[in-house]
Amino acid sequence: MNIADLDQSISHKMRAAGVATPTINTFLGAAHKVIAGERGMLPESTIEPIDALPRQSEIRDEDANAVELLQQLVVVKLNGGLGTGMGLDRAKSLIPVRGAECFLDFIARQILHLRRERNATEPAFYLMDSFSTQKDTVDYLKKYPSLSADGQIDFLQNMVPKLEAQTFEPISWPTDPELEWCPPGHGDLYPALLGCGLLDCLLSRGLKYMFVSNSDNLGATVDVKLVRYFADSGFSFLMEVAERTSADKKGGHLARRLGNGRLLLRESAQCPKEDEAQFQNIERHRYFNTNNLWIRLDHLKAELERNGGTISLPLITNQKTVDPQDSTSPKVLQLESAMGAAIECFAHTGAIVVPRVRFAPVKTTADLLALRSDAYRVTDDFRLVLAESRHGQPPLIDLDAQHYKLMAGFDACFANGAPSLINCDSLKVSGKMIFALGVVCEGKVEFSNASSETKTVATGTYRDVQVRL
Repeated sequence: MNIADLDQSISHKMRAAGVATPTINTFLGAAHKVIAGERGMLPESTIEPIDALPRQSEIRDEDANAVELLQQLVVVKLNGGLGTGMGLDRAKSLIPVRGAECFLDFIARQILHLRRERNATEPAFYLMDSFSTQKDTVDYLKKYPSLSADGQIDFLQNMVPKLEAQTFEPISWPTDPELEWCPPGHGDLYPALLGCGLLDCLLSRGLKYMFVSNSDNLGATVDVKLVRYFADSGFSFLMEVAERTSADKKGGHLARRLGNGRLLLRESAQCPKEDEAQFQNIERHRYFNTNNLWIRLDHLKAELERNGGTISLPLITNQKTVDPQDSTSPKVLQLESAMGAAIECFAHTGAIVVPRVRFAPVKTTADLLALRSDAYRVTDDFRLVLAESRHGQPPLIDLDAQHYKLMAGFDACFANGAPSLINCDSLKVSGKMIFALGVVCEGKVEFSNASSETKTVATGTYRDVQVRL
């Protein structure tokens, strides 16, 4: 099948599913790159590390013009993810974090607190939901009726077709047609904003700045100092980065492209295997993307118009099977993009180093255990941040994937609450067990149970010890 016929086949499938034109055009551009042999790789030889960056701690602490700036700001939370990796089939943001309160409770209260503190109705607030998360999310947030001023609380992330790995045609899978589709990554933010009309609506209301972050990162709140820094900088795009630790060595890092000198984001999927050691060298590549981004809306609109309604983001290509549960099913390509990669798409961009308290995402049950523990505290403005005594270093937690990867096993193990981890460097849990109330872990602690029976970790303090139950 030639390119024109492939374009027609892909476009027809996407239009029939109600996908907006900007996303279709963006996906076709990505498909053309793949057909031409591109895989979005960024070898070490094409980039250079970033030696130093400005820091949030260096910004002047003053509140002048705060209300005026907030009147020009929209906050967007990415909320398209299901908790499938943790054994759930609903929005991950509905997982309880403290008591019965979930991520959405914290997010709503953060926004409402910010408005109430300044006696304002701003900033504006929206979620980017997916078809899978929208209903549960919108229903849940009805308990916060003042969160949305115009009755609209979200807009939808699109879906894109999986492509047959050899022919690049949209895959057909009549057994389960839903498996023919996949999310396009959060790089879909830009065409989704344009396609649903929200970008034009925000601009018509006089909004200039957008702050975007993940719904599972409760440290990512609006900081007026950062709003002002971004407004004064003249940047089209500003990325919050944090200094990498051993826990971040596999995550995307910031770099500079040799040749044009532009900042770029390199994800692990874009790193050739032979460059993995340098990718994971946290002394060489010092800064990782927190996915907290600041974007000038008028500059975004201009860039979209200049490129026919698309942002040409670097490609991330994942080869999988059409049915993830069936390794014998046909191989497909899933084309994705990261919204942070847009840092390379604008002429005037920057990055700023923020403290670790602005980055506390939950990707695994181990992350959730840390958040539920006393290693994190709730602030007056409803952030969940690392305790100061941790000095920016979260505890390293290794939970037996066989028993605790999914929420059912995790909740059973910690039914009495999370152990105290405020003074814990690392915690490893292997085998079936239940933690009693009042378990305190300090230093490096390991619990193991080689039997098939569930054992109990008794109440008490455990410091620099390996406990075999």
